[in-house]
Amino acid sequence: MTHPTQFTWGPFLRDWSGEWADSATDDVPYDRADEAARQDRWLGFPAAPEERIAALEERLGRRLPPSYREFLAVSDGWRHAGGFITLLAGTAEARWHNDASGLAAMFEEYLDDDPTPEELRDVGIWRRGLQLDVESDATRVVLDPEDVDEDGEWAVYTWASWRAEPPRRFPDFATFMRDMHQEFHRLRARPANGEPEFVNATTRRLDAQIEEARLRALGGDWEGAERALDGASEYGRPRAAGLGDQIRRLLGRTDLSYQDLAIDPRYAVELLPPLVADYARHRHRDDSGLKYSLRRATDDVVALAHTLLEQVRSGTYRYTAAGPFGEAVDRARESARWGDTDGAWRTMLGALPLWQPLGPDHLAPLGWVADPLLGPLLTPERGRALLSTPRGGPAGEPRGDDAVRSGPEGLSWLADGDAPGDHTSYRFVLVEGVEPWDLPGRLADGEEAALDEPMTLHEAHERWLRGRREFSGFEDRALVAVGRAGVGWSFAFDGDRPHFAPQRFVSPAAACADARAVVVWGGLRDRHGDPFFHLSVARGGAELYAFTYADGEVRRTGPVPPALDPGRFFPSQEGPVGPEAALRTERALLEAIADEFGVHLPRHAITRGRLHTFTTRSWTRPPQDGETFTVTRFEWGPN
Repeated sequence: MTHPTQFTWGPFLRDWSGEWADSATDDVPYDRADEAARQDRWLGFPAAPEERIAALEERLGRRLPPSYREFLAVSDGWRHAGGFITLLAGTAEARWHNDASGLAAMFEEYLDDDPTPEELRDVGIWRRGLQLDVESDATRVVLDPEDVDEDGEWAVYTWASWRAEPPRRFPDFATFMRDMHQEFHRLRARPANGEPEFVNATTRRLDAQIEEARLRALGGDWEGAERALDGASEYGRPRAAGLGDQIRRLLGRTDLSYQDLAIDPRYAVELLPPLVADYARHRHRDDSGLKYSLRRATDDVVALAHTLLEQVRSGTYRYTAAGPFGEAVDRARESARWGDTDGAWRTMLGALPLWQPLGPDHLAPLGWVADPLLGPLLTPERGRALLSTPRGGPAGEPRGDDAVRSGPEGLSWLADGDAPGDHTSYRFVLVEGVEPWDLPGRLADGEEAALDEPMTLHEAHERWLRGRREFSGFEDRALVAVGRAGVGWSFAFDGDRPHFAPQRFVSPAAACADARAVVVWGGLRDRHGDPFFHLSVARGGAELYAFTYADGEVRRTGPVPPALDPGRFFPSQEGPVGPEAALRTERALLEAIADEFGVHLPRHAITRGRLHTFTTRSWTRPPQDGETFTVTRFEWGPN
């Protein structure tokens, strides 16, 4: 909808005509009408008097929509609307289309037995629409008398065979003409070699708007900057999309081009990594997509892109930056490596005001989103927090919340039914006074007492399964992710829905002979068996206390502290009945354990981050005399 006070046809059409005339070059032949338009600096025609407009309405049997009517009162038709419509109808040419193009019949052929309203509309508009295209490059334009808003405006629909997309809709004629003016600008915004620069009052205004938006973005007003850049991008102004894509990437958008900034040698080290990482995420793609993005790049930038692609795919890419911000990045990576993703984010955001751009078209640090340890820190909330923080020199204060925390503290998030990972059963070991990198020495044997490189739990499980050739029905070694669980505590976590066998279970807590250890195995919502829950605590290799709820009863050993007394959580032999009761009980247990020991598991790091992993020794005892079990071995031979 275009309100008349927001749009004045005369100045708009005169400015457009002048821009077209100034962009015309002497080496292009023009027909008599276009040469006259060039000399007169007017793409339009004489205004249609009211009686001529009324006569058209009488011929059509309908009153015209306001914005088209107002247009005719200024110019009775129009030349060169955008890049593909040579002549737009005035009062003499406007007529009902009546499917003269055959498009209704064509679209009708593609209808199935249950077409959508949009599909039916795409058929009907060509039968009932008012045709406005007179001469064009296979482009159709109609006003739809049945798509009318509260102000009487008719929607405009356009379709071009070479676009290979459904008809485009505009809410009214004025909006359509604005878009055609923008298309005219987009087609001239990047002159070919030897062509003169396309400069006029509109381009100067938009370029000033872009520069103002850049400064606003660096000052923390990313929303205002994004609006201004999007407006300039509609006209195809250089810089607008490249600057806007940097904002959009930090808000979670991917598959962005950065409008050639990524292949600019000044910015390649910052903008190529996210471009390459977004490409690498789709492994089914061949190299043609990347080649297209690099088509105007120098040989050095192309070589850098392929090096980055190899590093991203192998998980070895490491983001670096200069100065104090770069030092903070190194500290943040170390924190993220051990599960403290909130601390890592706090470190990076705290140093952000010290960051400096690589050039005038660099709005924020971006290479870190491709780093395997730092990239998972990004959430939409954190992206907004980063963009709201003044950086690169401009004075100002951060706008909005820092969005430091990525999830709830404690352990109870494991009982969140909507939490990523579907943790209906899980197990973990908490060890006091031991660093995460020392956990394999306590919980694993032999060659497995070493940490793998950081990776997501999904990646770790895929790699673990690929490397196994033997699976025992009795042995239960766990692939665990490790990190810090609070001040003085480390964790080893397995969330792969492990199955609990209470008769054969051996708590790994006793294996930590020089520390206090807590073992939790939760499965009150286990889908593969009866509900269960286990807690055991040991110090110096000796069990202090433990309880297990399984098979509808509680078994306990040692003096369990009152806060953890299973009677608080399992007051009846039946245990929690129903999924809601199971969630409440599980949440209460996890909250009590977190409070008793002052520990937490980092939700964001476990569900979205990359952590070191290793394989523990078995959580079950060896088989006894008379017990049988199955061992499955896989042997891979040549195809």
